[in-house]
Amino acid sequence: MTAAEQTFPETDRDDTAIEALLGRCAARDRVAFAELYRAVSPKLLACLIAILRRRDQAEDALQEVMVRIWQRSDQYDGYRGRPMAWLVSIARYYAIDQLRGRRPLVALDDTVASRLSDAGAQESVESAESTGTHSALELCLGRLTAEQRRCVELAYTAGYSHEQIANALASPLGTVKSWVRRGLASLRECLGL
Repeated sequence: MTAAEQTFPETDRDDTAIEALLGRCAARDRVAFAELYRAVSPKLLACLIAILRRRDQAEDALQEVMVRIWQRSDQYDGYRGRPMAWLVSIARYYAIDQLRGRRPLVALDDTVASRLSDAGAQESVESAESTGTHSALELCLGRLTAEQRRCVELAYTAGYSHEQIANALASPLGTVKSWVRRGLASLRECLGL
């Protein structure tokens, strides 16, 4: 490892490499796309498995997600966020769309929708509509600790990363990750997902 490489954390080097590959993909460089696939597919597959809960469906979804990434690579803007976060958001939205196709939608009433749209995250409200009725969602959210509920709300309605939540709540990153993980586990159990 060179002295220059030692000054940057691993994620900064990863972000730089992924950003460069996305730029090359935007120029329709197929070799860069193959490199990008090798670099990011394990993380994207893990994200898809976590949402879809079936490896076979997640693997199929990964192929579709990678096609979308190839088609939209020219839309990535490094000033708006980290490249891996952008890639994961494409995977997450695709997986949520797949779940919507499998479940009947149940509309939330306006009071819940307005509470969930803290930062105007209409997509999160639509996702919440597919998970169950108003009363089930309210009941399950009410069972979380205050910290878990706030972290889950910031993550899924405002789109905050773990680091952003830690900064917003002035809490250690590890603690925030635990709150999010435990909160999501509680919600999954309560909603029967």
